Amino acid sequence: MSVVVVNPSASDNYFNFFGLEQQFNLDLSALDQAYLAIQKEVHPDRHARGSDTEQRLAMQMATLANTAFQTLKNPIQRGLYLCQLHKVDARLETNTAMPAAFLMKQMEWRESLEDQDEDLGALEALAEEVDQAKQDILVEITQAIDRAKNYERAAELLRGLLFIDKFALELDDAISALV
Repeated sequence: MSVVVVNPSASDNYFNFFGLEQQFNLDLSALDQAYLAIQKEVHPDRHARGSDTEQRLAMQMATLANTAFQTLKNPIQRGLYLCQLHKVDARLETNTAMPAAFLMKQMEWRESLEDQDEDLGALEALAEEVDQAKQDILVEITQAIDRAKNYERAAELLRGLLFIDKFALELDDAISALV
């Protein structure tokens, strides 16, 4: 029995690995289908009777499939990966500079969360506003990557999305504490 790999030469690019177009606006159901097809093919149990080399290759391909899938499934990770493919480092650890209007909105949200931490209706309304801001920035990221091919701008937007996601988690926790 030999390991059948969909496209091993494409393993240096997660999009190629799954046979998907290299873009931010990804068909997640196509990603799911490609992932399941590869996992079915390379699952270590399927190669339990193969040689040590075949078993190791199957394990490596299964691990690669998992890593690639998790990266492409998450919008922030997918965007960062696309930036990386185009030689743009988002410098998440060192570059926290954000536009003033964005920072003001973040401060306004934090104040609302602190002031209304016992008001479920107000927190749910804030959650809707934050979710809309997230959807808006995802549209901007799609435009920056898929249309303008402006990966520097996409990296800036992705840093903003990280802030929004972090705040959304804190907000969800505050809402959960009241429910």
